[in-house]
This record gives sequence, structure tokens and C-alpha cells, in this order.
Amino acid sequence: MPKLPRVVIVGFPNVGKSTLFNRILGRRKSLVHADPGMTRDSLTAECTLDDRRFNLVDTGGLFGIADEPLSDQVRARALAEAAAADLVLFVLDGKRDIASAEQALYLQLKRRGLPILLVANKFDSPRQEESMTAEYYRLGETNVHFVSAEHNINIGALEEAIVAALPPGGPGAAAEKPLRVAIVGRTNVGKSSIVNRLAGDERIIVSEVPGTTRDSTDTLLVRDGKPFCLVDTAGIRRMAATEDGREKAGIVRAKANIRDADVVCLVLDVQEFPTRQDARIAQLALESGRPLIIVINKWDLVDKAVIRPDAVRDRVFRKLSFVSYAPLLYISARTGQRIVKILDTAEQLYRGGTIKVETSKLNAFLARMTEAHPPRLKNGARAKLRYITQKGVSPPTFILFLGSKGPLSPTYERHFLESLRQEFGFTGTPLRLIVRTS
Repeated sequence: MPKLPRVVIVGFPNVGKSTLFNRILGRRKSLVHADPGMTRDSLTAECTLDDRRFNLVDTGGLFGIADEPLSDQVRARALAEAAAADLVLFVLDGKRDIASAEQALYLQLKRRGLPILLVANKFDSPRQEESMTAEYYRLGETNVHFVSAEHNINIGALEEAIVAALPPGGPGAAAEKPLRVAIVGRTNVGKSSIVNRLAGDERIIVSEVPGTTRDSTDTLLVRDGKPFCLVDTAGIRRMAATEDGREKAGIVRAKANIRDADVVCLVLDVQEFPTRQDARIAQLALESGRPLIIVINKWDLVDKAVIRPDAVRDRVFRKLSFVSYAPLLYISARTGQRIVKILDTAEQLYRGGTIKVETSKLNAFLARMTEAHPPRLKNGARAKLRYITQKGVSPPTFILFLGSKGPLSPTYERHFLESLRQEFGFTGTPLRLIVRTS
């Protein structure tokens, strides 16, 4: 897959980097919050302006804030992104004077030879522009872009400048759509470590601070020519247990990521599993209709002489029996043990969720099922199964016509769906059955 140019947005906290990111991208991808420090990890998305494709990168604030325990890591990550950029958008707050630390940082980036566009954001009125513009020219730039990302003022001119500053040439046609794998789970189960290990780089900040990942972060990678997008999400816990509004926003976004994914990867901590919260997250995956992988992380810490994989499997599915269709992987993000099986399994499960079965084959299966396991209604009476057809995929959905009044026995319906899954290879994906009586 061709490498796209990288346009990286940097600046101090609360200057409007995420708002500008969303405005240029044309959709709300980066979370925006009134409190500074919402963005910790770099957030990347593919963007197209005037038929030029590039990766747009939102970064955390380049200066510490009072309640941010990870300021040094956030700053280091943002500087690393800037150093690897083809173009840097250095964003300032147009409602205040330039801080001396901002000026020093800007000159530091210039000395590195990085191509930079200076953007003064939050210029919401002509009167403000008349009174404040001189302040921003003292950095030595002759072309300062005065914009309001929130109110879409002068954004078109900035976008033209971005396109003009990009390296010549580059890919123009859209590449193959990557498979979106949402990495979800409770706080501190190792989600970010898994993404970093698969990417082969410290893309995402990892710490023991609960709720380290606030916004969802996309990491693009290619395996055997197949593109993947790993979506690292905020740890999902009960809203009542969360006081920080920024973390709450991240939890809401994580739940949306489950619905938007092609495949969901639920991470459990082998030292504490499965918890009530794990069950809640698994239920979200079931309701989404997306294929599901369950990953047992930190397997390197297990005493293999005492704890066997089959015992772990039994324990998981006693609590999570409603997603027993999901394959279970035993991995270690720290050592890399079996980590790549996440990608291989995700691709396999996605194919399974898009299978479309011919109606003739479905009804041949129905005839065999009826003969081998006579169907029953919920009241215990015999049921007559007349016809079955597939309505859709992702999730695979079927319509079953009964010649009897009353619902099928729940036990028989579960057996029917499991037999359907095994017969046609719907591995790891939930199935939907719509029962109609004639």
C-alpha cells in the first residue's frame, strides 16, 4: 500500500487542534472537550483535498497542564510525530498573546528544517483580526493563516495552502479499504500495548494510570498485503465510577467504535477475568452484530503447570456463554506471544460474517435438521419448519417460516443457530434469526 504524506497538527493544549483536525477532515473524528488535555495519543485519519490524499494527524498538547500526569509522554509523542511529518500545522490561540514557550518551541521546530504552516486559530471576527494580527508576525513568518476552525472561517484558504505545500506527486486513487478492528476492554488490560506490539512501534502512550487512552486512536498497518486499521479505544467502565468528563467522552466514543468496527477484539486480563464489566462489553459486541475475538492477555504471567487453556476457556464461557461463538486467543502483548493471530483471526472472521448462502442449500440443511432433530415450540409441541432464506450479512440474518403457531423453543433455536454456524462456516460472528409463522 503506497505511503501517504503526513500532515501533523501541533500546538499547546486548548488552542483548537482537534477542532481544526475535524474541520479539515470534514467529520467529527477527534474528541473535543472544554478541558485541556483531551488528546493524549496521536490520532491519524486519511484525508483528501483537491484529489490529494494524505494522512492528517492530531497530537496532544506540547506543554504540561496541571492535571496531566503524562505530560512528558504526550509531548514526546507529539514531537516525534512532528519530526516524521511532511508538513506541520503549528496552531496558536488567536484569543491570547503568544507564550514565550510557544515561541521557543516554534523556533526549535524551524531549526530542524521542518516545513511549517503557522495557523492562528479562534479568529472569529474581523475586529479581532485587525487588533491581534501583528502579534503573530513577530515569529518571523510572512504568511500567517488566521482561521476559526469552529466557525469555518478562512479554512478554504488554509486547505489550499496545505495542498500546495505537500510533496509533489503521491498517490491519488483510493487504496484498498483497511479492515477495522476495534480493540476494546476494561481499563489497564493491555489494549494499547497490543496495538503497539502489532505496529512494531510505540504509537500509543502506555502507563499504569487508569484511563490513559482517552480518545480512540487509529493505527494503520499492512500484513501480507492486507491493510488493517487497529482502533485503540478508551477503557470502558461504569460512568458512575468516572469523574473526569474527558474520560466519559472517551467511553462514549469507545462504544460507538464497537458499532463501527468490522471486527471487535475484546481484551481480558488473565489475572482478573471475566468481570461483570467484561460481560457488559461482550454484550455490546453481541448487540453490534460484529464478529468477535476474545483475547486473554498477559498469558506469559501464567504458571502453565497450574492453569490450563481449557480451564480458562471454561471459566470465560461460564460467564460469557452468550458469546460462546467467539474464538479465544491466549496472547502476551509484552512478549509478542501469538499476537499476530489477532490479525489473521480478524480477517477470517470478517469473511465469515459476509458469507451469503444460496437458498437451495439452506433448505437442504433445513430438511436434514428437521429429520435429525425434530423441532419443538416453546410450549413443547412439535413444530413444522417450512422454509428458510438469508436476508442479509454482517451479521448474517435469516428468515425461518414455521407452519405452526407460537415461538420456537429457545433451546431448539440456539441449537439450530449453532448447527447453521458450523454447517456454513459462520465462525465468530453472531447470527440473527427472524421466525415467522404462516
